[in-house]
Amino acid sequence: MAATIRIGVIGDFDESNATHVATNRGIQHGAEVLGQKFDMVWLPTDEAQDLGAFTGLLCSPGSPYRSLEGALAGIRYARENGLPFLGTCGGFQHLVLEYARDVLGVTDAEHAETSPYASRLFITPLSCSLKGKTMDVEILPGTRAAEAYGVLRSTENYHCNFGLNPEHTAQLEAAGLRVTGSDAGGEVRIMEVDAHPFCMGTLFVPQARSESGLPHPLVLAFCRAAMQL
Repeated sequence: MAATIRIGVIGDFDESNATHVATNRGIQHGAEVLGQKFDMVWLPTDEAQDLGAFTGLLCSPGSPYRSLEGALAGIRYARENGLPFLGTCGGFQHLVLEYARDVLGVTDAEHAETSPYASRLFITPLSCSLKGKTMDVEILPGTRAAEAYGVLRSTENYHCNFGLNPEHTAQLEAAGLRVTGSDAGGEVRIMEVDAHPFCMGTLFVPQARSESGLPHPLVLAFCRAAMQL
């Protein structure tokens, strides 16, 4: 067996949060199938972190985080250093925000959950809350998501009230953060960074549908990417 793979989970762990428990289990399910030991460490957003100690970073659900800047710093580190990254629910939203600020140069890009009256909102309330809902996602062929799933449609669990402001979709895609999964109405559900080995955000929570012996395809793909670093 290869050396232990260290996964850092960007987020403020709460044992009463079902998505946090599912995150722990989802990574473990992937590790079991891959026959590899994974060491998971939660990284509180309001504490300084040695991110170079990890072979993969996952940004968890559960925003608003105690430190928005701390969460963005972790995402930026993964993106700039080619570290496998998966952001789910709030992690998706903050991947978008980090990309807007640090790649597009929109330094005042904001999230409506924490700055509802900001003038440059990249993350805004969904037209209809998805909290507690299960919906289909249509996956774009030829993408990392499609490769991981092996199919072009999946049913996923949601726990969110916020998503990508559609006014900025084209701008983000032109800069390399591409939409690779949408709902039946065309609203964004998965995004990937083209110029990166594995950097993906999902508005849904894939780990919530993970089971022992049957890890979620995207979580498994993330674990595999961390093994190959």
